[in-house]
Amino acid sequence: MQTVAIVLLNWNGLGLLQKFLPTVVKYSSNAQIYIADNASTDDSKNFVSANYPSVKWIQLSENFGFAKGYNEALKFVNEDILCLLNTDVEVTENWLQPILNLFETNTNIGIIQPKILDYKNKTHFEYAGAAGGFIDAYGFPFCRGRIFDTIEKDENQYASQEIFWASGACFFIRNSVFKQLNGFDDAFFAHQEEIDLCWRAFNANITTYYCNESKVYHVGGATLKKSNPKKTFLNFRNSLFMLYKNLPRENRFSIIFKRLCLDGIAGAKLFLSLQPLHTFAIIKAHFSYYAHLNQLKSKQISLPKTNYFYTKNIVYSYFISKRKKFTNIL
Repeated sequence: MQTVAIVLLNWNGLGLLQKFLPTVVKYSSNAQIYIADNASTDDSKNFVSANYPSVKWIQLSENFGFAKGYNEALKFVNEDILCLLNTDVEVTENWLQPILNLFETNTNIGIIQPKILDYKNKTHFEYAGAAGGFIDAYGFPFCRGRIFDTIEKDENQYASQEIFWASGACFFIRNSVFKQLNGFDDAFFAHQEEIDLCWRAFNANITTYYCNESKVYHVGGATLKKSNPKKTFLNFRNSLFMLYKNLPRENRFSIIFKRLCLDGIAGAKLFLSLQPLHTFAIIKAHFSYYAHLNQLKSKQISLPKTNYFYTKNIVYSYFISKRKKFTNIL
């Protein structure tokens, strides 16, 4: 029997813990629950200790962000299966068992994501993960059930299957795999670190899987608003980090050059849409990427696969060919 740890990374999230932790405790009786705290200054710890004494508290010395925060916290977690769960996720009855069954029956599966639906619109998929993620040749992420801002209604149209990346909102991984891959890349701080980890798993022949029989509801944007320029900066910069590390050496330069050009078009569009702070965030992201090149060289994958992408150019498919759903993009 595999042991399970559910680890929630918290930073001043008292309100979210009050709202969502009760359901996690109620429906996760066969798991040990941990709160990994990024040096909160609110009353989170007192609330948890007073109301949920079975929940273990891991105190971190500062706000390390998502990537390093989990890396530091998971040093203290020894269970076989790790569930990295956002504090703004509502879990459902029997959400764990279908995922544990997959881990038991297929030893090559190292990472699993459940169905992620929108807490505020429960008939539809949620932006961050939906029914499992993929990327195009230029590193643009998209999901079954969500491409850019088009979000589909859940009609059970996406079966359980292998995917390219799993959402960090509810991310299951074998503890041994997390250690084998050296965890998340600390340099990412937050955003797209889970895609980078899944890409490294893919290059190591470790399968990432979507489980349709398990579902959760995600609020999304509870810790960093969707329109925040900081999020724009992190997404654009971290995508370049990820490409440099994981692309095959022979076509790395051409792909990243084209990606930089596409980012420039996105920045111009944002500027014309009267969102100059987001344009400047993209420019800042590019300069940060250049500044980290020496560090990135030491993180390059030695034998990357070339068949990492699902479609060549999701931007062209979505905006030019008007293919708005996953089933139409090929």
